[in-house]
Amino acid sequence: MANGIFSPPLTIKTEGDAMNITYLLFFLCIVFCTLIITYWAARQSKTTNQFYVAAGSLTGTQNGMAIAGDYISAASFLGIVGTIAINGFDGLLYAIGFLVSYLIVLFFIAEPVHHLGKYSLGDVVCSRFPSYRMRGIMAVGALIISVLYMIPQLVAAGLLIRLLLNISYSNSVIIIGILMTIYVVFGGMFATSWVQIVKTVLLLSGSFLLALILFSRFDWSMSILLEQVTLRSPFGEQFSLPGHLFHNPLETVSLHLALILGTAGLPHILIRLLTVRNSVEVRKSVLTASWIIGVFYLIALVLGLGAVALVGFEDLVALDPSGNLAAPLLAEELGGDFLMAFIAAIAFTTIVAVVAGLVISATTAFSHDIYFHIIKKGNTTEKKRMQAARWTAFFIGLLSTLLALGLRNMNVTFLVSLTFIVAASSNLPVLLLTIYWRRFNQTGAITGMVCGLTASILLLIVGPHMMNLEGGWIRREALIPLYNPGIIAIPIGFLGAYLGTVLSRNKKGNIVPFDSFYMRAQTGIDARRESS
Repeated sequence: MANGIFSPPLTIKTEGDAMNITYLLFFLCIVFCTLIITYWAARQSKTTNQFYVAAGSLTGTQNGMAIAGDYISAASFLGIVGTIAINGFDGLLYAIGFLVSYLIVLFFIAEPVHHLGKYSLGDVVCSRFPSYRMRGIMAVGALIISVLYMIPQLVAAGLLIRLLLNISYSNSVIIIGILMTIYVVFGGMFATSWVQIVKTVLLLSGSFLLALILFSRFDWSMSILLEQVTLRSPFGEQFSLPGHLFHNPLETVSLHLALILGTAGLPHILIRLLTVRNSVEVRKSVLTASWIIGVFYLIALVLGLGAVALVGFEDLVALDPSGNLAAPLLAEELGGDFLMAFIAAIAFTTIVAVVAGLVISATTAFSHDIYFHIIKKGNTTEKKRMQAARWTAFFIGLLSTLLALGLRNMNVTFLVSLTFIVAASSNLPVLLLTIYWRRFNQTGAITGMVCGLTASILLLIVGPHMMNLEGGWIRREALIPLYNPGIIAIPIGFLGAYLGTVLSRNKKGNIVPFDSFYMRAQTGIDARRESS
């Protein structure tokens, strides 16, 4: 695993292999169930409010399960299990970073976003700095982040379906592209939410079942399991010590900075805070998601240990050096084809749910912020807004599918970590400073977004993901040695926002009075309306 994308080797199945009927049945079952959900959701999505945010009808528990479904991607389910199996303690560091990130969301972001937003992050920032330029920049940022995250998920889905059903990669990507487009175009946020909820239930139940079967093999003793891990891992007694994956401490710090701060800037996670009724449900959403994610990562730790103990380090690396096949291989070892097909189907559902969430996020950014507010200036009918939203979802699904087809032979693993870096260095500084800094102004918000986006992409280009003597897109030594340059890009985003504010001519900076804005952000009460 290199920054968490599922990339099974294409040599596991050959074109001459017969399609496994067990895998096909599980796959068809998943597709059938999700299409039923979409059909039901399509009957609920008659207005833009229903399409974008499910009309705020989800409960905190339901939304928390959907958030967890949105967040636990292929990188989490397959990647972390494999990274723990192959790299020991360092693999667990990914899980810790993902989990701790929700504390930032809970304490600083969740309730203000719910109180200030209607459909998008552009609504949140423009509630203080209402301008077409500000809304356009926020929409562009959301589109970039969503597409960057969507491409590796689609590549992963294509490779997974190819592995399961032994059909070509191109046909696999087209299948998943069609499915995700149907979910969003017809079902909107209703369908996306319930696909994510179903995915969360399947993921927790399936991984928990796998962990129970695993423990039964070791007489329900953790000590026996750990003893076997030390025997079958080349690290031996050093398995639980750091340093097997990250040899440079600065790389470790930089990665965790991006993981912990990046979640609070991911549009497809934050717009889920708009799908509930009130602040109580918002808090319940984040707490529910945190508990689910925490429990899942504990199970992932157990599965990672089990993969080493039962499958063995050498066999794992021989079949897939990245370790991303660890969970399916463990399932096959414990329960044969049936259990492996079940776990692989859960992995497929995981990817489908995440991709659908990303599509709805990108669709909202374009159709609501750009089409409705900037192009139409807010003057259009509800019917045309719904048409624009559905056409936008269709074109975004088509574009993402074409990009995934074009990138099949390229190493796109960097896009996962880059997504978190872009979110932490662009969206997060703007959101935090908009909500909490009285002096902050529109110039600072714009420069913060531009500096964060630019720094993230430039550091990617001059880093070892792109510049590499062996297999890099640019065949030369990297100018920046960090694979995860968040420790550089994130401060640049905050610094750009700060300097843009203090150096701009607009010293006053508040288009909307800060006191009334802050009261609304923290309580949902509009002080100006209350006083009139």
